[in-house]
Amino acid sequence: MPATKNYYDILGVKKDASAEEVKKAFRRLARKHHPDTGGSEEKFKELNEAYEVLSDAEKRSQYDQYGAYFGGSGAPPGGPGGAGGWPGGGGFNYQQVDLGDLFGDIFGGGRSEAGGFAGGTGRASGVHRGRDLTYEVTLGFDEALTGVSTRVDVQRAETCAVCKGSGAKPGTSPTTCSTCGGSGHVSEGQGMFAFSRPCPRCRGKGTVIESPCTACKGAGRGVRVKPVTVNVPPGVTDGGKLRFKGKGDPGEAGAPAGDLYVVTHIERHPYLTRDGADVIMELPITITEAALGAQITIPVPGGGKVKLKIAPGTSDGAVHRLKGKGAPRLTGAGHGDLKVKMKVLIPTALTAEQKELLRRFESSRSEDVRSHLV
Repeated sequence: MPATKNYYDILGVKKDASAEEVKKAFRRLARKHHPDTGGSEEKFKELNEAYEVLSDAEKRSQYDQYGAYFGGSGAPPGGPGGAGGWPGGGGFNYQQVDLGDLFGDIFGGGRSEAGGFAGGTGRASGVHRGRDLTYEVTLGFDEALTGVSTRVDVQRAETCAVCKGSGAKPGTSPTTCSTCGGSGHVSEGQGMFAFSRPCPRCRGKGTVIESPCTACKGAGRGVRVKPVTVNVPPGVTDGGKLRFKGKGDPGEAGAPAGDLYVVTHIERHPYLTRDGADVIMELPITITEAALGAQITIPVPGGGKVKLKIAPGTSDGAVHRLKGKGAPRLTGAGHGDLKVKMKVLIPTALTAEQKELLRRFESSRSEDVRSHLV
């Protein structure tokens, strides 16, 4: 299940940091990681998520107490959650950080709809893409080679059945925000130095909920477990990460859904291991087979058998490579190889007759195996 994130570490602040210190840390990191300035979208979303909780006294208190924020749903702490392990009836909305807020003193303007900068003309949207979710599955060795359909019980946000997603108590509706007049943004400064930022009251939505839905606490969504069938392709590796587009949390007001990431773990096999698309088999052989040679039938990963010819004088650790008999490549470009590693077994429980035969064999040999040490 998803792992809990440490929001203090993400922002690089101590647990007793003041609200102003949290804000300064967020603004500094947001300037660095904002996607519009070449930063990472995932990192910026993570910063946004951390600041959303730590900048709000109530959310921060709940996070400090339980290690998670439940969106006021009353759900008990400790349960598994969506991406980052954050369950709850309503969750929280990522703040839309406007570049006019972060860079207004440099560029002198807000971020426009087209992504540029304009004095006071930008509008921040309060509608956000759904969160990505990450879950783990464990597969058998053969399942990883052949592919499998498996069920993942995903805890995801769903539209509240009571308010139909509006967040308002049935019979009421969200009202136009009096602070921004419904625009979703407010302007600061004037003339060429004016810039816009998301409205602090409605958080960029343009509307506020005066009478929140009692079922979802005004969030418009709740959390429930939903089974999702995912098709794991042949050839996945241990620790591999698969992306299923649109299987994460639904977006707000028609925004795109997030993605579901499935991390694959593969069970150990008695005699096979993986090295990418190559499969390694450890094959026990006797000293007689190693010395005289032999032909042995061995199983092939994924099904079937092949005959392997062992040359006379094969040494312990020698590797025979069978082309194309390994695991499927995720790229679809054929299969890896099967590498058969010889393990020469030395007998430990010999009869008197067997010992005598070995002594006679040793005395008949003229080779000095340690001549190079003289």
